[in-house]
This record gives sequence, C-alpha cells and structure tokens, in this order.
Amino acid sequence: MSTKLIMTASALSMAILGVAFSFLPVEILAYFGKTVDPEMGLMLQLAGALYIGFAMLNWMAKSILIGGIYARPVAIGNLTHFLVGGVALFKAQLHGNGSVEGWVLTGGYLLFAALFAWVMLTHPLKSPSQQ
Repeated sequence: MSTKLIMTASALSMAILGVAFSFLPVEILAYFGKTVDPEMGLMLQLAGALYIGFAMLNWMAKSILIGGIYARPVAIGNLTHFLVGGVALFKAQLHGNGSVEGWVLTGGYLLFAALFAWVMLTHPLKSPSQQ
C-alpha cells in the first residue's frame, strides 16, 4: 500500500473533522445531545485546530519518503495520535452508549493506527520513477 494514499486519506479525514469541530461545535454538541456551554464549544474548536494542523502536516508530507528511518517523526506522530485516540475511543464505546457514529470513528482510528504502525515498521522501497 502506498504511503501517499495513507497520508492523503488521513489528511482528508482529519481536515473534515477539523473544519466541522472549528465551525460547527454547537451543532455537533446538540446532535449528540450534550449540554451546549461555551467551554465545551471552545474545547471542540481547539480540537478542530489540532485536527487541521495535523491534516496540513500529512497533506504536505504525502509526497515524501516515509517509513523505517525516513520521516520517522511524521510516522510516529501519526501512530501515537491514532493509537492513543483509538484506544480512548474504544474504551468510551465500551463504557458509554456505543453509538454507530462512535464505532465508525473508533474503527477509523484503529485502522489508521495499524496503517501507521506498518509505515513505521517497514522500509520504504523507492519505485523506479523515484530513483
């Protein structure tokens, strides 16, 4: 599997979440039946800013050689984000209401965690066009 595809998919996924959290925090809270207060809205907007920042990092790094020792900070940053986030979401789903949206998000996080673990642990081979 191409690291460019993984980086692009993760960038687009995080960009969508980032824009939604940044510009629709009240609507997102209301959709999930949560109390809409300014502090929680601000926390969602800050999370949105983090998602947008990570999306930009992945978008800008999608064409570089990633894997093994190459661009290791990018691979480790993504692996850490998706693994820790995936475990937290999984625990929340088991002990919470277990919504369909939550399981989809959890599955996406754990899938990206597995993909970035693969990226980090394998040596990238240059294709003939990159040599």
